Amino acid sequence: MNTDFERRQFPLEHPFTIARGTQDTATVVTVTVSDDDGATGVGAAAPSAHYGETAATVDAVLPDLLAVVERVDAPEHLARIEAGLRDVVSGNPAARAAVSIACHDLVAKRADCPLYQYWGLDPANTVETSYTIGIDDAETMRENTRAAVDAGFGTLKVKLGTPRDEQRLSAVREAAPDATIRVDANEAWTPREAVRNIERLADYGVEFVEQPVPADHPAGLQFVHERAALPIAADESCMVASDIPQLADKCDIVTLKLMKTGGLRAAMRLIHTATAHGLDVMCGCMIESNASIAAAAHLAPLLDYADLDGSLLLADDDFDGVPMPAGHIDLAAVDGPGTGARE
Repeated sequence: MNTDFERRQFPLEHPFTIARGTQDTATVVTVTVSDDDGATGVGAAAPSAHYGETAATVDAVLPDLLAVVERVDAPEHLARIEAGLRDVVSGNPAARAAVSIACHDLVAKRADCPLYQYWGLDPANTVETSYTIGIDDAETMRENTRAAVDAGFGTLKVKLGTPRDEQRLSAVREAAPDATIRVDANEAWTPREAVRNIERLADYGVEFVEQPVPADHPAGLQFVHERAALPIAADESCMVASDIPQLADKCDIVTLKLMKTGGLRAAMRLIHTATAHGLDVMCGCMIESNASIAAAAHLAPLLDYADLDGSLLLADDDFDGVPMPAGHIDLAAVDGPGTGARE
């Protein structure tokens, strides 16, 4: 098999702010894996410095990771490939995810079916993705909310973690009185702040609150879970399936991201482990291209919630992906085999 990778930078449609900072571009590293018959699978890494990865670290480890793929007799040996990737590089999950996605895309193309069908999943049993409203002044957040509602999105994720959270959420709710609203604090609160803040947020009809406290404070997460007026989702606290047993009594929902798990098979393990522990699962994303978002969308029949709007925040994307009209993940509309990522 032949492999290659390339770094690309995408400007965002608007600067995007969360409690940790602001970004106005997204850098991804696209990966291609081709067989001798000319079929090509595509994937991408969207590294996050918060998890210790950058485009430079992805570039540095990809030659070793792709060498694993080149040594395998056939790309259908997906379990062997992902195990080999972990053996070569124990960290760098975004880099490993890019290779995993490309291999899954190639295998589904060789089988001449969409990825969800290769997995045996029901395309009718999907969920709606939320659309994220980043932190800004209240009036801008109100305007951005109206634009999302006008585009048909009925589920919004609102980024908070500031001294004026309630004012900002009030503006969003005013602009979207009928929307389902989720809140993400990105680790910004102390446990006691979180309990107080969540009590106020509940008055705005919030569905659940994501990562209210720092990931390195599991006792704080449990404190909030036991006292909060709303369900709690763990994102930064949850990286891989082995984290689930320690989270089972500390949250109601876990958030997986391919860029954290390191691959699609690892994502499947996380979903099944969480379900076995009585937790709901949401699949989220970084700000990414459809080269990786498309693959995550094929997990939708296994999910309780989705937050797969990363490519929608880009000013432009080199890749088309799984259609998501008004937030509905429409797997049945995937055009052709593989993940649906098309350049």
